Amino acid sequence: MPRTFASAWQQIRDLLASIGPLFFLVAALIVGAYWWIDPQPPKTVRLATGPEGSSYALFGKRYQEQLKTRKIEVQLIPTAGSAENLQLLREGKADVAFVRGGTGEYTDDDDDLLSLGSLFYEPLWIFYKKASPKAPKAAPITSLAQLTPLRLNVDTPGSGVPALMDKLFKANKLEPAHLEHLAPEQASEALLAGRLDAIVLTQAAQSRFVRKLLRTAPGDNIALVELSQADAYTRRFGFFSGVTLPRGIADLANDLPHEDVSMVALTTSLLTRRDVHPALRELFADAAVKLHAEVGWFNRARDFPNTRTSELPVSPEGDQAINGNPPFYKRWVPFWVANLIQRMGLLIGGFLVLLLPLSRIIPPLYQWRVRRRVFRWYALLREVEERVETGQETAEQAHKRLDQLDERVNRVAVPLSYADELYALRNNIHAARKRIVAREATATT
Repeated sequence: MPRTFASAWQQIRDLLASIGPLFFLVAALIVGAYWWIDPQPPKTVRLATGPEGSSYALFGKRYQEQLKTRKIEVQLIPTAGSAENLQLLREGKADVAFVRGGTGEYTDDDDDLLSLGSLFYEPLWIFYKKASPKAPKAAPITSLAQLTPLRLNVDTPGSGVPALMDKLFKANKLEPAHLEHLAPEQASEALLAGRLDAIVLTQAAQSRFVRKLLRTAPGDNIALVELSQADAYTRRFGFFSGVTLPRGIADLANDLPHEDVSMVALTTSLLTRRDVHPALRELFADAAVKLHAEVGWFNRARDFPNTRTSELPVSPEGDQAINGNPPFYKRWVPFWVANLIQRMGLLIGGFLVLLLPLSRIIPPLYQWRVRRRVFRWYALLREVEERVETGQETAEQAHKRLDQLDERVNRVAVPLSYADELYALRNNIHAARKRIVAREATATT
């Protein structure tokens, strides 16, 4: 039994030793590929949002909660708005950001920016006081020309709204008389208090500033501008879309607003840098599908997110999440496992294909290792015969060494399929002994 066990153990060792070089080669390649591809993402990511209370800040917190379930910490960067967000992306001070369409002109220097999809509409909300010192009995405002004599707030420069309104005023050949640049919260309070006549906001319908102004009491005399030239604006400016605020959408019980309102809206996209880890881009794109696919005030279910209105190239991760079907295994395995499979699956498949021809060296290598344990003793056998022939050893010394050799060979364990090699060696030892005896007899006579 011990001899049988030793033989089996020796065979296992031979097999492992034969496979070993190939195993270490593949392991080294996989480790190198892992280091090169870097499949696991960083644990933190920076998201530029917007002012406190804005829709950007609201959605930023929702993204933070979504990625927290994947053990990714989202660091929220409060900003003045879309224009500042875009600048932070360009400077590499943010990894992902909400950027509104029409915020800026994209150039070749923006090749390192990608879109993860368009998320929601941000209508151009223009609220005004129905009765003000400037226009106590004025008709409803339906055009930008009617705003020029009023105390008008166009948000802070970092929001991108001043630059947008400047384009619109220039297109209408208008020169506003009095512009303010207060943040949305301060502007809303000033409008309600009568310190401003009108304010411009570009916010999603979820913004608390928008909802507060839409639901003001009748005594506040706050109204929403309905642009009579809305269709013309969508034709002149490609970043605008025509939308309608449905009657009663803000408050069904009080029928607010009292009628449909025609508006123009910009589309906000989730932009990222090209050097952001692909797994992080994928997580944000997946979160976007979960957070923005519901029905809204201006869209039907599943209208967003989409890739149709993106001003920048859409990243593969965004396109896959929005327009494709995720691989089935992502529903059953942890994120880090799914990510590892996705990032390294193709490479590992290539290694397996490479293994097929390389595996052919294993049988010859195994055979060489087994036969080597037998053939190594032939060197000693030849040495004994040569020393006898040259007179360096006596026949008695040679017989003693042959006995030792025979004893050692008898302890050599080889698989049964190679037993003929072992018996051939023992026969050769016996033959050598006979030749030495014959030579000794001849020398004596």
